[in-house]
Amino acid sequence: MTVEEKLSTLYQLQQTLSAIDEKRALRGELPYEVQELEDEIAGLQTRAEHIQQDIDSFNNAIAKNQADIQDAQASLARYHQQLDTVANNREYDMLSKEIDFQQLEVDLCNKKIKEAQQKVFEKQQTLTNTQSTIEDRTADLEHKRGELDEVMQETKDEEAKLKVKAEELEKKIEPRLLQSFKRIRKNARNGLGIVYVQRDACGGCFNKIPPQRQLDIKMHKKIIVCEYCGRILIDPELAGVKTVTKEEKPKRKRSIRKTKKAAEDAAVPEA
Repeated sequence: MTVEEKLSTLYQLQQTLSAIDEKRALRGELPYEVQELEDEIAGLQTRAEHIQQDIDSFNNAIAKNQADIQDAQASLARYHQQLDTVANNREYDMLSKEIDFQQLEVDLCNKKIKEAQQKVFEKQQTLTNTQSTIEDRTADLEHKRGELDEVMQETKDEEAKLKVKAEELEKKIEPRLLQSFKRIRKNARNGLGIVYVQRDACGGCFNKIPPQRQLDIKMHKKIIVCEYCGRILIDPELAGVKTVTKEEKPKRKRSIRKTKKAAEDAAVPEA
């Protein structure tokens, strides 16, 4: 391919990709909103699972403390029976200490059970609120997905055709040039990798282009990029863009003024 053909093909590819970008822009922020809702729901579900695990852990602790209370109460009953058969004060003191210890154990277990039950109550409330939030977010997600599917359906066929066209154009461009074009396009804020000269300036960054460089662009003998933004530059005529030069406007204005003056002179009667 000649340089002229390369530039023309690149510009066609740019127009096709820009059209695809416009189709995607119609979706607006919907894809991102859907993704954010999906991530939020996943996070809430993970949180709900952790809360449920905490509740299960507290319930297991309650069950263990209740079992310890039963053991302590059985020991208390046994020690109280042994009090009736003690032979001396030493045995009585030992049994009394064991009774006091087991009673403290019962009190401690009851305290732990009460605290765990309070934790379970709080966790249950948090779990209920989290599940309610999940339901609300799920409803929002279904609504957003419906909107996105509707927009996708409208642009799907057109976007598919544009993608096919873009792939066909890419096959015509040499890999190295195509790779450079894609890199430039990726770094460009507006997604333009190749632009035509507008009013002696780059159509991407609008910095002035020297006359000699403009002449080189019109000659189509080599690929020229903007020295400011790095975009590939193309002559407007090759891009198929009609432009109005600066000289045409003032000439048209001067001719109008002359015509007006001639008409006024003709209207003045001779003395």
